Amino acid sequence: MTKKYEKLELTWIGKDKRPKLEPRILLEDAAKSYHAARRVSDADIFDNILIHGDNLLALKALEADFAGKVKCVFIDPPYNTGSAFTHYEDGLEHSIWLGLMRDRLEIIRRLLSDDGSLWITIDDNEAHYLKVVCDEIFGRRNFISNVIWEKSDSPKMDSRYFSSRHDHILVYAKCIDMAKISRIADGEAPAHFNRVDNSGRKYYTKPLRAMGSGDDTREARPTLYFPLTAPDGSEVFPMRPDGVEGRWRWSPTKVAQELDRIEWVNGRSGWAPYYRIYAEGTTGRPPETIWRHDEVGSNRTSKIEVQAIFQGIEPFTTPKPERLIQRVLDIATQADDLVLDSFAGSGTTGAVAHKMGRRWIMVELGDHCTTHIVPRLQKVIDGTDQGGISKAADWKGGGGFRYYELAPSLVEKDKWGREVISKEYDAAMLAQALCKLEGYTYQPSPEVWWQHGQSSERDFLYVTTQTLGPDEMAALSEEVGEDRSLLILCAAWRGDETRFANLTLRKIPNHIRNKCEWGHDDYSLNVANLPMAEPEPASPPPAQSSLFDGVDLA
Repeated sequence: MTKKYEKLELTWIGKDKRPKLEPRILLEDAAKSYHAARRVSDADIFDNILIHGDNLLALKALEADFAGKVKCVFIDPPYNTGSAFTHYEDGLEHSIWLGLMRDRLEIIRRLLSDDGSLWITIDDNEAHYLKVVCDEIFGRRNFISNVIWEKSDSPKMDSRYFSSRHDHILVYAKCIDMAKISRIADGEAPAHFNRVDNSGRKYYTKPLRAMGSGDDTREARPTLYFPLTAPDGSEVFPMRPDGVEGRWRWSPTKVAQELDRIEWVNGRSGWAPYYRIYAEGTTGRPPETIWRHDEVGSNRTSKIEVQAIFQGIEPFTTPKPERLIQRVLDIATQADDLVLDSFAGSGTTGAVAHKMGRRWIMVELGDHCTTHIVPRLQKVIDGTDQGGISKAADWKGGGGFRYYELAPSLVEKDKWGREVISKEYDAAMLAQALCKLEGYTYQPSPEVWWQHGQSSERDFLYVTTQTLGPDEMAALSEEVGEDRSLLILCAAWRGDETRFANLTLRKIPNHIRNKCEWGHDDYSLNVANLPMAEPEPASPPPAQSSLFDGVDLA
């Protein structure tokens, strides 16, 4: 009898239900995009992305172009605490919340670069369940740490049981063997840097004679046994306390180059050379797992920051302090790396990433994408936002971002209930949407009229709303040639298409009807959008005569 394979996992109601997401295209709203009037520095970044729309659909929309390119994902999702926020419906059942988070995390993992990392802020209510879900998606060995952030700088005296003063930050690597986690530069030199030179630089000293290394004798390293001249003009050789001839740590060449770092001490045994180690030459310390409010800010800090930014506008109620995001990006990224936040909130991640010279993508569904994030980023770009980390980063403005909306669903129902191509789509939008749906790169050729998309050097896609006849198919086949292939998505065709080995023809929308959940615009963390709801039975295939009214790609 074969034993059934079992694995350690968290189960919940509806776990096996997964949405068939439509890979929407993004449409720029140029009126809301914003760029600095002039270049401030050569490091200015202008291709940042702000997306207004459902974040699950937005993540799916980003996947084709950004899979494997995001260095750091920071998300601050609704905590599912049962207390509704102004901008989110935050009182979901555990199963629904976990399912919605799982769907997002699976795409986030694909977006991360192999050396990238994910950072999730969460409280005790769901932290431990969320960690198990992340273990399943990312692999338990790719768990890096659970950072404790001291979110409150004082106790709540009216707490019934415990006064909660912390949140969790779960940190995962895409691949633990490739993850890059930077050390933290110390603001103050450690206590053992207890000396100061004439220019005010802190340092400490170590003996120049090699000690305790196992090869600290002249016999082991004969070239490192040579005399140094002491302040009184005498020659000093490296001698061990037991009388054995030793060796120096440095070669004669390095001694000559670093002579200003040598410091002489006249002790009971005579002159001995030491060398200086300066504080700025250290590599910092590894990040610790407790982040205090006086280091990275608290909820009180962040509220003060947003109140200063959103004067006259109702502030977002659950922001994170800029220093907290700065700490994350210092550890997880370098300049010009790409940062993603798909629960943008008030836009703190993008604001901090912008000031730190990182590229960024943010997604936000609520109206505050326009009322809060856009004006905040405009102030950052203009250089008028001097709060948060601006002074520490010496921020003077510059760069820009592009504002995008998610396109409407490609397929809609007409007044007779038939599934048709949306009237919102023009020719270019239709070609771009079908390229994304089929896994092709939208790359229309200015010279070759039938090249709308490309999946390799030899494989192309062509979209037309016309009905193709035998002559058109023959002409296309001849132009494509024997060593290339062309996928044609069209309204219909006449004749035997199997005569042309390099052509593959498919009717739209019949060909795409079952690929996605069409017309589903909101997968947000809202109890009204239950992912476990059973879909209605599909309607029988409709007649195709009026599918492409007003759309012509020929």
